[in-house]
Amino acid sequence: MANKAIRRLIQLFDFSQKINYKTEILAGLTVAMTMMPESLSFAILAGFPPLVGLYAAFIMGLITSVFGGRPGLISGGAGAVVVVLIALMKSHGLEYVFAAVALGGLIQITIGLFKLGKFIRLVPQPVMYGFVNGLAVIIFMAQLQQFKTVVNGELIWLTGTPLYIMACLVALTIAIVLILPRFTKAVPPSLVAIIVVFLIVLGFHIDTKTVRDIASVNGGFPPFHIPHIPLNTGTLYIIFPYALIMAGVGLTEGLLTLNLVDEITATRGDGNRECIAQGTANILNGFFFGMGGCPMIAQTLVNLSAGARARLSGIIASLTILMIILFGAPLIERVPMAALTGVMIMVAIGTFEWASFRIINKMPRQDIFVGIAVAAITIWLHNLALAVLIGVIISALVFSWESAKRIRAKKYTDENGVKHYEIYGPLFFGAVTAFTEKFDVVNDPAEVIIDFKESRIADMSAIEALNKLTERYRKLGKVLQLHHLSEDCRLLLKNAEPVIAVNILEDPHYHVAR
Repeated sequence: MANKAIRRLIQLFDFSQKINYKTEILAGLTVAMTMMPESLSFAILAGFPPLVGLYAAFIMGLITSVFGGRPGLISGGAGAVVVVLIALMKSHGLEYVFAAVALGGLIQITIGLFKLGKFIRLVPQPVMYGFVNGLAVIIFMAQLQQFKTVVNGELIWLTGTPLYIMACLVALTIAIVLILPRFTKAVPPSLVAIIVVFLIVLGFHIDTKTVRDIASVNGGFPPFHIPHIPLNTGTLYIIFPYALIMAGVGLTEGLLTLNLVDEITATRGDGNRECIAQGTANILNGFFFGMGGCPMIAQTLVNLSAGARARLSGIIASLTILMIILFGAPLIERVPMAALTGVMIMVAIGTFEWASFRIINKMPRQDIFVGIAVAAITIWLHNLALAVLIGVIISALVFSWESAKRIRAKKYTDENGVKHYEIYGPLFFGAVTAFTEKFDVVNDPAEVIIDFKESRIADMSAIEALNKLTERYRKLGKVLQLHHLSEDCRLLLKNAEPVIAVNILEDPHYHVAR
């Protein structure tokens, strides 16, 4: 066991993997530039000190890049997690927030250790389409806030010259991101766009919104801090619901982002390892003045679009944020928000699954409905976990309904006068009614056999249906027997013996494909 752990530690960085160091470093710098204003914005939105957002970006980014479930995934102080904590901040203050973040991290580690991350496989493709498209719209809509300003304490749209300057700089950023890859892919276009717009604004002394207008990013190393809260059940009662929701939202968004990266890179990540890494990072956030976070799909896509495929880019991004906090604040605070806004708009456009429009007339109607519903809930409530959960529930109900309609029975009477019903399709709660209607209890002969070679008994509803059917035949003096049951079906019926009475024919063991 110890040797296995040592081997995993040695193989933490795959030294056999060919890494393009220039691409990884430049991608990391670009990610850092796009992550900072978003982390600052969400910290301010929640009422946290601005540096709390940057500390979260550094801690989450570093820990998950080193120990996370897959290379290329970028984590930081994400809004999906922070939104959950706003109510706790308003009611009990920052100390309780730190405690909830640490407890949420502990929950995430528990989920990873028990290997529950695999349940993300239950998310169907239409739900993924809806999730991604809804998130793309949210990212785009969030950038429109940069076209607003505060006048007399009121947030209003920019007008006149400030609006024209902002629009032109954003358009220039988008143009560079679109056009530069046609000439060279040696450097990330997003980083070039940010530098060019920065130099133009600096050289021509253009008056426009900068990072400084959001908040100061000057500070020191994240300080160790034990949350000042009463250690009693009352405190646990307060923070546990927030910690649980935060953990769920973070893992849902994180594992969906991991799946998205898997598709883009044609590789496979480790969901359970990602859960543990996220949890560890959030525990450190709780004790090092961070607001918590999770994988950030927008920054992950910036990273991948810049060509990064290894862990190095995430490490560079997090260390860059730390260096900026310690030394580079005066320079970074002068970066125009228009440049960062243009980059994020292109990320939103790249995030959207445009292929979903091309195949919409080829998809089943229920899948189209699920995709639209998930996207709408994501946009309306900004609650990614709830949107995905509703999508999975709708998909599961549709699947159950369609499966219920597919149960069939082949009927024949053998030379001994025994009536046989060969069942095709699983027998479960949704199929019970259709299954029961296939039997002619009154007109059937004295002996009836139900053949389950091409079927299986799935749940308690199916067992109860067989019990009632057996009783109906018994009342008419007839015998109903079950044939060709697989081993798991036999075990299910054996466990239910105290509450049912069915007849099973002894026969060889058959394993029904699942």
